[in-house]
Amino acid sequence: MNIALWIIAGLLAAVSLGGGVMLLAQPREKLAASGWAWVEDFSPGAVRAIGTLKVLAGVGLILPALLDIAPVLVPIAAVGWVLLMAGAMVTHFRRHESQAIVLNLVLLALAAFVAWGHFAA
Repeated sequence: MNIALWIIAGLLAAVSLGGGVMLLAQPREKLAASGWAWVEDFSPGAVRAIGTLKVLAGVGLILPALLDIAPVLVPIAAVGWVLLMAGAMVTHFRRHESQAIVLNLVLLALAAFVAWGHFAA
């Protein structure tokens, strides 16, 4: 199970870091034009805050366990990712974006598995 937790945490970290960096590096208008229309529902500061939370979650899913420094941060980061995905699902539900909701639900389930696996260990 440890290998599965590492693989899933790595995949979630890659998704989280990639999305977070994009939210931090690109202006809202460019994000909206490239298919991330939901950013129009939020202020530029809120989009940057979401990007920062995604980057922190991505780092928190891997580095604490990899460096064996405060590994309890891994399941905490996974719970943070669950909360981010719950918020994303609400946003996409309001926008009637069902495909995004399914993706968010899958990511939420994977993050919940990582949290459960690390809290149980």
